[in-house]
Amino acid sequence: MTRSPMSHRLVGLSVLALSALTLSVVAAPTALGASGHAPSHADDRSRPPSSRSLPKVPVMTGSGGAVASVDRDASQVGIDVLARGGNAADAAVATAAALGVTEPYSAGIGGGGFLVYYDAEARKVTTIDGRETAPRTFTPTTFTNADGTPMTFSTVVSSGLSVGVPGTPALWDNAARTFGTMRLSDLLKPAERLAADGFVVDQTFRDQTAQNAARFAMFPATAGVFLPGGQPPAVGSRFRNPDLARAYAELRAKGVDSVYSGQLASAIVAESRAPHTAPGVSVLGGQLTAADLTAYRALLKAPIHSDYRGYDVYGMPVPSSGGIAVAEILNLVEAYEARTGTLVKDLDNANYLHWFSEASATAFADRNRYVGDVPGVPVKELTSDRFAAARACPFSPAATQARPIPFGTPDGSSVSCAVTGQGQPEPYEGQSTTHLVTADKWGNVASYTLTIEQTGGSGITVPGYGFLLNNELTDFNFRPLTTGVPDPNLPGPGKRPRSSMSPTILLKDGRPALAVGSPGGATIITSVSQTVLGFLDRGLPLVDAIAAPRLSSRNSVGESAEPAISGGPDGAALRALGHTLVSPGTPPEIGAVTAIRPVGRGLFEAAAETVRRGGGSAMVVRPGR
Repeated sequence: MTRSPMSHRLVGLSVLALSALTLSVVAAPTALGASGHAPSHADDRSRPPSSRSLPKVPVMTGSGGAVASVDRDASQVGIDVLARGGNAADAAVATAAALGVTEPYSAGIGGGGFLVYYDAEARKVTTIDGRETAPRTFTPTTFTNADGTPMTFSTVVSSGLSVGVPGTPALWDNAARTFGTMRLSDLLKPAERLAADGFVVDQTFRDQTAQNAARFAMFPATAGVFLPGGQPPAVGSRFRNPDLARAYAELRAKGVDSVYSGQLASAIVAESRAPHTAPGVSVLGGQLTAADLTAYRALLKAPIHSDYRGYDVYGMPVPSSGGIAVAEILNLVEAYEARTGTLVKDLDNANYLHWFSEASATAFADRNRYVGDVPGVPVKELTSDRFAAARACPFSPAATQARPIPFGTPDGSSVSCAVTGQGQPEPYEGQSTTHLVTADKWGNVASYTLTIEQTGGSGITVPGYGFLLNNELTDFNFRPLTTGVPDPNLPGPGKRPRSSMSPTILLKDGRPALAVGSPGGATIITSVSQTVLGFLDRGLPLVDAIAAPRLSSRNSVGESAEPAISGGPDGAALRALGHTLVSPGTPPEIGAVTAIRPVGRGLFEAAAETVRRGGGSAMVVRPGR
């Protein structure tokens, strides 16, 4: 493994204009940074001589390594690590820790995630599973009432019962030890400093705080950190979190053992089991114990592997459904081509979206039935061309399949077009999370998605330490989706909830060609797949493939469509084919993709959103060609 130097598109701007803009403003950093946050002057003083404060832009090309995230300050932290000689794993950990400061409602010490990593020296892709785990006391009926009905989501989400064992610190430690070159203590130092010095609040941060203000007010520790003066922080104000700085200092001094058997472990267990609440507020206590935390491990796993257009596509294995579902969507697109004799690159946009919707809904039908943290998931069949050919039988270029599409039978016995499965309702999954990608000059690449589940997680902050606890256990199905049909995603002792996180790396001829991922709950799968198709098949520059209007069909009658689709001619054409389009919510956007691709001669193109979530942050160590 290579461990050290030694061993809404942006209106009116083409990708060339964006590149020119990027290079023209590098010498004059913008006043706004991470998701609109201003860069910290303390960071400027400590920045290595080979690095410089970079602006927040959605695309940047250059050498020395690259980082892309939703957040300027976090991307800068990763670039600084690369400039000091760290590798892609080092930069991924440091960037993620910084996102725990500036994106505290999406990620942090109290959550979990998945890392897909390409080791250039070994020429091998490996993954780390840092998904949260359920307490050992959990059973398939934990989220049901005495009469057998499921508990309401609102009852569980803002309670200790939703909190799983955090996996993020263990993943950081595993990544740093297995692939990194720097001490974890050093990688967490910029995040500690950023939490202490603060960042300038942007509209997205304020809006997310306001949307969760009633929930946050239920918990005094949360209100004390995130509702200063009882109100969401104002746009332009500086937000500091000295309690979180204290948590990072504890991690730096005592290592991640503090989270799993030390001082932080005790605080997590105590608060999750008996959350401190405001007067008159009562919530369910959780079941986490010290033994649950002590038993936790972030696991090295082989990736999901499929091929598409001559590219090797690598993604996360179970308990994530992302790697499997992305592979099936891409396989189905090829199967539709074989059935129709038409190439996806030759379709008009409405018909392309129709194909994509049908493939996505089909993949979700199979994902919901078969994928979970259980033995015997039929991974080989679900990701095979043979299975995709059978699942493509009902596809029509002229009309939608009725929703929900029945699940298939991935038993490998035939390629029969007969459908014997049932249609199932779509399970709930929160829409938060964050994603980052990093690459270094030695050729290592990281694609890393991390989360605390829905925006704001459980709403419960660990007193004195300033980080929110996850509500990841609500990703379990509260009861079987369909009576009489086995459900792989019911709660269980020590079980990891199914996820849609889809950190993905594509190789061409054994070398990295693209690293990509997104936040967004179940829409992650569709955002990643649509970006890959846009870039590889639709001829879009990478930043335009990311900015392209999105559709997310997850096998419900209604499929989420951004306004640029639903309100235009593509939406009218899709409705004529039988699609029912619904708003993604508030704001009406899907995902927040970040990506990196090598472009030859030691250069990288880093790309992020132009508009969604206030626009992302793409950086390279040395801008220019």
